[in-house]
Amino acid sequence: MNEEFQKEIGIISQVNHKNVVKLLGLCLETKVPLLVYELISNGTLFKHIHDKGSQILASWSNRLRIASEIALALNYLHSLADPPIIHGDVKSVNILLDNKYTAKIADFGASVLISPGQTNILASKIQGTLGYLDPEYLMTGILTVQSDVYSFGVVLLELLTGEKPNSISSSGEKLNIIQHFISALETNNLFKILDFQAADEGEMDEIEVVAELAKACLNRMGVNRPTIKQVSDRLAMLTEHTQKSWTQQNNDETDYLLGETSTSSRKEVDQPILTPSQTVISFQIENYTDSI
Repeated sequence: MNEEFQKEIGIISQVNHKNVVKLLGLCLETKVPLLVYELISNGTLFKHIHDKGSQILASWSNRLRIASEIALALNYLHSLADPPIIHGDVKSVNILLDNKYTAKIADFGASVLISPGQTNILASKIQGTLGYLDPEYLMTGILTVQSDVYSFGVVLLELLTGEKPNSISSSGEKLNIIQHFISALETNNLFKILDFQAADEGEMDEIEVVAELAKACLNRMGVNRPTIKQVSDRLAMLTEHTQKSWTQQNNDETDYLLGETSTSSRKEVDQPILTPSQTVISFQIENYTDSI
């Protein structure tokens, strides 16, 4: 086995998280050694974003849930794995969806282990995928956990806009999707470049929060990006709010259909549901840089 193959086995064999693909075994009976992973039946996130016939991303709630699951997995790799791991090649092709469309991070060929007390790795060669690569890593050759944060920001942008990082315009010119996205966000044109329709004002608020979060992740300076834990916590908060709103809406519809008018039901219906702008935007993403 070559050195890179052994390195990937060493990394993936010690990872255990519901949102990371599981290594089941190793086959040495073939000319080229093979890693055997769990079957992930619904292909890559890239396929579902860019195949306009796919329905799984038709709703904002699914896009938000998948983004939250990816962030959870990265937070596990950065903070909870022992030793911590920098994935090194976060992109939509390396995010798989299982039979329940749960997101799972795959492909640890470019990953590195972080030794105790270590905060960065001076790479012997640049690895990863252009369009997703941290510009700071490209310039310095120094890989950090914040490099994964940048790449995740590109995936968030992809989930929002449906555009590939290296897109070509109809005139054949190469587009800088990141600059286009940030410009749209800063000129209040975000909803003109989305790949889907927001169902209501509550979803619009959530989308704006995630867009600001993506912008923060895409800061060219790693020190000014949020940590993946901050990102994961914000996305989890949004996801929880979305689930509560969906449950409340369904309960209200059920009560209406059944004709229930009990005092307890009326109290539940009358309880105001805080919008994302009240519960989430208040944490002010623009203050990330001050808190890091």
